[in-house]
Amino acid sequence: MKLRLLPLACAALVAGLAPVHAAMARTVHAVASFTVLADVVRQVGGTHATVTSLVPPDGDPHEFEPSPADAGKLQQADVIFLSGEGLETWFVRLARAAGYHGTPVIVSDGIPVHDMREDGHDVTDPHVWNSVPNVEIWTRNIRDALIRVDPEDADAFRANADAYLIRLRDLDRYIRERIATVPAERRRVLTGHDAFGYFGREYGVTLMAPQGLSTETEASAADVAALIRQIRTLGVSTYFMENAADPRLVKQVATATGARPGGTLYVEALSPPDGPAADYISMIRHDVDLMVPAMLTSH
Repeated sequence: MKLRLLPLACAALVAGLAPVHAAMARTVHAVASFTVLADVVRQVGGTHATVTSLVPPDGDPHEFEPSPADAGKLQQADVIFLSGEGLETWFVRLARAAGYHGTPVIVSDGIPVHDMREDGHDVTDPHVWNSVPNVEIWTRNIRDALIRVDPEDADAFRANADAYLIRLRDLDRYIRERIATVPAERRRVLTGHDAFGYFGREYGVTLMAPQGLSTETEASAADVAALIRQIRTLGVSTYFMENAADPRLVKQVATATGARPGGTLYVEALSPPDGPAADYISMIRHDVDLMVPAMLTSH
């Protein structure tokens, strides 16, 4: 009798457990290096991922100083996302402190990067996300990484990525339409540091800044003087501060040139949730909506 009942008992047990298994579908614990990247991971992960950003809102990803609590976040993560291209120079120290021996996902893999000379050295511009087509590559890389970690939810990750890619293409179209309203000779913007290179190349805007690719670099007096002369020659009349950067140098240039403040751009960090740039798409739209009127009123 027992032998005949055992399969029935097993069947009942499996049937009883099925709803529990569905209710306990896996949640991926993801860590991203900074808020812009964390938002894109959230968009793709949806309800199947919890995402923690190491650098906080309004935080500078160049000068970030990890804490012991950040080491704990790495230890608890199923997957870690970095932008790469030299942005997160502090991650090696953090990984060592956390005893982390895994391989983080570099979401910028596959993006054609731009190299430039800075202080006599060849450096790679890490600010790839300021071109929307590059974030489309991020999205696909994030989707594939999440599927590797949690293949059972692959369909959800693909659907989330597809939906977000549509929104990104809409954003890209919005930027091009807004920039097209500005005569080519007026498409110039003065910002704090050289973080808009990919944006400028993608959308035909010249970005000028007294500071280099990293907020950790210092501009020489000669560089600042040359920039002041260039701004006077070109007639740039508006300057922008950045939410995560020291504004003193760009204000110095503005004072010397007579440029007036145009507001705060969000370049490397999102705002807090109640701010104007709480997610990546809002951030880019906010920046474009500030830049375009300023360019239209330049000389």
